[in-house]
Amino acid sequence: MSAAARAAGGRCFARAAPRAASVSLSSAALLRGRQARFGLGAQLRITLRRDFERLLRQGVRRNVSGYTFYVGQRQEGPARLGILISRRHSPKAVRRNAIKRSVREAFRLEQERLGAFDLLVRPPYGAAPGREMIANLRQLLAKIGT
Repeated sequence: MSAAARAAGGRCFARAAPRAASVSLSSAALLRGRQARFGLGAQLRITLRRDFERLLRQGVRRNVSGYTFYVGQRQEGPARLGILISRRHSPKAVRRNAIKRSVREAFRLEQERLGAFDLLVRPPYGAAPGREMIANLRQLLAKIGT
């Protein structure tokens, strides 16, 4: 063990230095300033259990292309999204999260056309996340919004 490592409490930081020096320009730019993020804020998500339960009990249920939508009218405000997904959709959390990201992206792109709705979405079991899923959901959301 070198003297520097002993002075650092027995830890060697020799490997960490090259990694820190190899930060790309785009990563460095991200660290300095915030980039615009596209996402759904809290006001665009259904977060409360009582809202989920209300939609499941009282919402209009529509089955379209394997997707189940529970739609509820709101008095005012933007459309809000809730996603129903379980281990039955996929035992792997990574895949379930990818499905949720695809649903959120489709909703984000179509939300202005929906009006004042609360919308729960349950994707079909075995649905594959990705561009095709987003495109299909955008078409379905456009139909529901009209």
